Amino acid sequence: MQQNMVVTNRDCPARRVPSGEPVIIPNGQFLNINQSLGGNYTVTWQGNMVRIDGTDADAIGAELEVLEFEDLGGSDVAETQVWQALESIFDPEIPISLVSLGLIYGVEIDQESGAVEVRMTLTAPGCGMGPVLVSDVEYRVAKVPHVQEVKVELVFDPPWSREMMSEEAQLEAGLFF
Repeated sequence: MQQNMVVTNRDCPARRVPSGEPVIIPNGQFLNINQSLGGNYTVTWQGNMVRIDGTDADAIGAELEVLEFEDLGGSDVAETQVWQALESIFDPEIPISLVSLGLIYGVEIDQESGAVEVRMTLTAPGCGMGPVLVSDVEYRVAKVPHVQEVKVELVFDPPWSREMMSEEAQLEAGLFF
C-alpha cells in the first residue's frame, strides 16, 4: 500500500479507528494517507489511525466533498435530507453506501427537539469498524439542517444478509448472480 505524506493546513476533525472517538488534528501536523475510499480518508497521525470525513478533506489538501441540502424553509428536519446524508456514507472497506448495503433499518425524527434516531446494523455483529460507522452516521446526519442531536441504535435483529443489499450494490460487489 502506497502512503502519501501530507501536512494539515487547518485544524481538522477526525475520528479514531476503531473506537470512533472524536479528535482534532491541529494545523501543521504531518500525517500519512493510508486509504481513501467512499470519500473518507484513513490516515496515520502520531502513531494512531484516524478517519477524516470527506467534508473536511480540504484540511489535508484533498478535494472537498460538499453535502448540499436544499433550503426547504421552516424549521423541521426533512427526512429526505436525513436519507440524503445517509446515502453519502460509505462502508470503509468497500465503496458502497450504507443505505445500498441495507445497513440502515430506519429513521425517526423528533421535530420538537430536532433529534434524529437512526436504527442500523453491521454486516457482522463483531465488525471492528462498527464504532467508526456509527460515528460517520452521527457526523454526517448532524450536517442536515435543523438537526440538533443524532442517536444511533445498533440492532442485530434481523441479522444482516447480502439479500438486504440493493441490486446495484450486489452488482457492484460482484455478488449478484
